[in-house]
Amino acid sequence: MPMKAVCVLNGDVKGTIFFEQIEESEPVKVSGMVNGLKPGSHGFHIHEFGDNTNGCMSTGAHFNPHGKTHGAPDAEERHAGDMGNIVADANGEAKVDLAISQIALSGALNVVGRSLVVHADPDDLGLGGHELSKSTGNAGARLACGVIGMCKI
Repeated sequence: MPMKAVCVLNGDVKGTIFFEQIEESEPVKVSGMVNGLKPGSHGFHIHEFGDNTNGCMSTGAHFNPHGKTHGAPDAEERHAGDMGNIVADANGEAKVDLAISQIALSGALNVVGRSLVVHADPDDLGLGGHELSKSTGNAGARLACGVIGMCKI
């Protein structure tokens, strides 16, 4: 049964991101737009908590149900919430169009009720050699976040 979720991002930047999954065995299509970014790459992750009571700082760490280290979305070793980078153009707009297989909209890898976070810096995909590379991708400050919630199809 098809499922759809949405996340409205608020903070220093704004955006609306949609999550759609046709069948449980298929990847989740992640699409939308983020505005107000500095041009270039920005880390894009699902964090463990749908808690924005202290802004984006209360969203916790990356969604990581398998206890792995940080990595690229297509890497064997990665958090389930590691979605790599979004890239903002010269106008500060980043179009999001991803197919992510390590998350779902139901079951054990369900991201509904968790937070989506856009970071200030590029995600080094766990390969940067910085002390934060294997936990956060050294992606910097949390610019915007929002809770992922189910929406009408």
